[in-house]
Parts: sequence; C-alpha cells; structure tokens
Amino acid sequence: MEHPLFIVLVTLFIITSRGISQVSDCKPGNYGSKVAITIVVDQSGMGNLKTIQEAIDSIPANNDQWIKVQINPGTYTEQVAIPIDKPCIFLEGQDSSITTITYDAHERTDLSATFASRPTNVVAKGITFKNSYNRGAVPAVTAVIYGDKTAFYNCAFLGFQDTIWDALGRHYFSNCYIEGAVDFIFGVGKSFYEGCSINVIGDGFITAQGREFPFETNGFVFSNCTVTGLQGFQAYLGRAYRPYATVIFQSTFLSEVVHPLGWDAWQYPGQESNFTFADIDCKGPGSDTSKRVPWEKKLDGSQLEKFSKSSFIDRDGWLAKLPL
Repeated sequence: MEHPLFIVLVTLFIITSRGISQVSDCKPGNYGSKVAITIVVDQSGMGNLKTIQEAIDSIPANNDQWIKVQINPGTYTEQVAIPIDKPCIFLEGQDSSITTITYDAHERTDLSATFASRPTNVVAKGITFKNSYNRGAVPAVTAVIYGDKTAFYNCAFLGFQDTIWDALGRHYFSNCYIEGAVDFIFGVGKSFYEGCSINVIGDGFITAQGREFPFETNGFVFSNCTVTGLQGFQAYLGRAYRPYATVIFQSTFLSEVVHPLGWDAWQYPGQESNFTFADIDCKGPGSDTSKRVPWEKKLDGSQLEKFSKSSFIDRDGWLAKLPL
C-alpha cells in the first residue's frame, strides 16, 4: 500500500498538471487590443470594485482572453488568491511605490501567502506584495506561484522568511525588488530572475531550491542582478532544499553581505556533487570565489547556455506573447 503522503503528492501533481495544460496561450482582445476587458479596482469607489479579490472573483472560470485588473494607488490589506481555473489575468498597479497588497498571516506556510497564484498565464506589474509579519523567524510567505508562464515586472516582494515560494512552473521576474533573510526565495520553480535587486535584512540564506531528482529541469537563475544587505548581516547564496538543488548567479553584483563560503549543503552532506550551485562572472566584494565551498560547480559556455533565458524558460516564446 502506498504511503498516504505519496498518494496526496501524486494527486496534487495530476491536478496541477491538468491546470497548467488548461490554457496554452491567451487570446488578445478585439480590434488589436492586448486585453479583452479592464476591471478597475479603487478603494475610494472610483472604479468597478473596491478590492482586488472581488475583481478576481468576477472573472469567469476557464477564461481564455487576457483580462486586466487595473489596481489604482493604495494599500490593499487583503489576501489575494487566483484559483487554478482562472488563467489569463494581468494585474497592473500604477507603480510599486504607491500600489501595495499586504497581509500578516503566518500560522502555516501553505496558508500564509499574501498573494497566491495557481493558474497558467498570469502577469503582474508595478505592485508591492508584502507579508507584514516580516521580522520574526517564522515562515510567513509573501507570494506563492504554482502556475506555469507567470511573470512579474517592476514588482517588490517584502518579507523575512520564505518571502517568495517559487513553487512550480516557469516564472520570470524582471527588475523586481526582493527582500528577506531566511530561505526567502525557495521552492521547485523553473525561474529566471533578471535585473532584480536582492536585499538581505538578516543572517540566513537567499535561496533554498528544491530539485529532487536528476531528471528534473527546475532551478533558479539570477542574471544581471544585485545582492546587497543591511550592514553586519551575512547570507549564503543558497542551501540545498532537496538533493539536486540548482541555483546560478551570473553577471551579478555581490556585496559583502554574501558569505565567503557561498553555499550550504544543509540536510544533504555527502551529496554535494549532485548540486548545481554556481556564481559566474559576478562582481563586487562578495564575488571572491577563493573561499567558496570546494564543490561549487565550474560551468563552461555550453553548460551555461542551457541556463540562458531563452533556453531555460522561454523555448516556446511565451514571454513575447504577454500583454505588456
């Protein structure tokens, strides 16, 4: 008899896989518009609805056209969840400095996220996502992303522990600000972080990536990013959440906040040869690799190519089809 946890995991995988294949591409609107309709959210009542969740709830299930949820400036204190049967949603704030979604749940990792997105084809731009319970060593997720083909542009993610649960699917983060201390980018996503600012606000670990088997292709790639932090703290670039953890930092500025060892095996000592941990062509005081763990990978050009944006997450060209 299979272990009950195994049955649950297989069931979740089947459900999630079905959700991912539900909509391969979203249709544009009529007359050349990239979106079919726009729903305006405004706290003062000047829009169609007053809360973001009301806007999500108003979108029909199994929608196959891009629908924009325009979020007017303000601080929205609510948990926002996009269910798996509502793809093709574009959340647009005016700017991350004036458009914030915040909440303070922290009792359970799987229930604490301020923002949770499960369907394929979701885009967010110009929004700050925050878990306000962000100064204690307790899992308090800011955003959890399960859906394939999900992208964030000019967004901010504020938390302390487990800020971004990069759970499953291909994700793209462009020019985003990400703040935390302990495992604050973690999960089994296949994600490319480009031009992002990573800010360490406590001793800990920036990433905890969860590739579990050698045949899997997930991992985190950071390209042309900056890693800085509060004075006096140090953080490892990553630790192994599962035995084949994969994280690449390339052409990134690493400040003195980066621990000289760089990486940690965590619960998998003796299995370091299975990890793909590397920082390549980086600059800054934290980029000195002379004291890195001896098992950090040295990747050549052909090996690095499979971690380029086009090869790693965009072979089917989905990024060019987004309604930006």
